[in-house]
Formats: sequence, structure tokens, C-alpha cells
Amino acid sequence: MRFLAALMTLLASTLVFAHGPSRLKANETVTLKASPDVVWAKVKDFTQLQAWHPAIESSTATAGSEVGSVRTLKVKGGGEVIEKLEKISDEERSLIYTAQDGGALPVTKYKSWLTVKPAADGGSEVEWRSVFFRVDQGDYPAAGKDDDTATSTIRKVYTDGLTNLKALLDK
Repeated sequence: MRFLAALMTLLASTLVFAHGPSRLKANETVTLKASPDVVWAKVKDFTQLQAWHPAIESSTATAGSEVGSVRTLKVKGGGEVIEKLEKISDEERSLIYTAQDGGALPVTKYKSWLTVKPAADGGSEVEWRSVFFRVDQGDYPAAGKDDDTATSTIRKVYTDGLTNLKALLDK
């Protein structure tokens, strides 16, 4: 009986350390002077991320801004990201998309939300958030494929895009 109890304790303690990577999050927000309708008109077109994000050279999409459309983003300086539009709502001024693994981003199982809401001062608040895992799923990820790299990369994508959106629409 003692042997069985000791074996169970040993097995339980090894499971604590073998959990794999944790789900990561990124969330960035910007306030703009432009109305929610003006901002939504700019960001809702799934085929035109390059019109407001400075890192995107070009984009093609299989079905425009329709749910199920798959866009291929060409990143300035090389690389591409393939994303699928999962949901879009003019009423909520929001869209949800996922990214295919293996692209230019150091993440996997990436899902993102972009939402435009009225701000307290009459302008707009744009929130860009996501959940994802680092690309290296091992217990000891390689340099550049760790939690910090994954999170900081996504946050930079968001801040660069939102900063440029503000510059374009707050003129």
C-alpha cells in the first residue's frame, strides 16, 4: 500500500513540470479623434491592411471581406502571413481573424480581435488584441522563439499599426 502511495505521489509531481507552453496574450489600444464610423470604414476592409499598417507591402484575399476569406499579407522586407477572416460585424464594428501557422510571425494558434468603439470624448477607441502560443512548443524554447519574443513581436505589430492609423486619421 505504501509503495502504491509513493508511486502516485511521484507520478503527480512529474506532471506538474510537464505542462508545456502557456497561452499568451497581447492587447493594445489607441484613441483617435475620428468618429467610430470613419475609423471602422478604414480598418474593416480585410483586403486593405496595407492602407494603414506600415509593415505590410501588399495583400490579396480570396473573398474580400466575407467570412471565410483568406488573405496573404506580404511583409515589407520579406516574409508573409496568411490569415482567415472568422467573423465581421458592422454593428459591433469588430472583426476576428486567425493566422495560419508557419508564417513570418513567431507564434502559433494565433487568434485576433480588432474592435472600434466610441471614445468618451467623441472620438474612437481602437482595441487590437490576441491570444497565441510561442512557435517553439518545447519546454526549453530556442532563442527568438520564446514567450517574450512572441509577445513583444505581436505588441510591436499592433503598436506600429495603431500609431500609423492615428497619424492617418487624426490629421
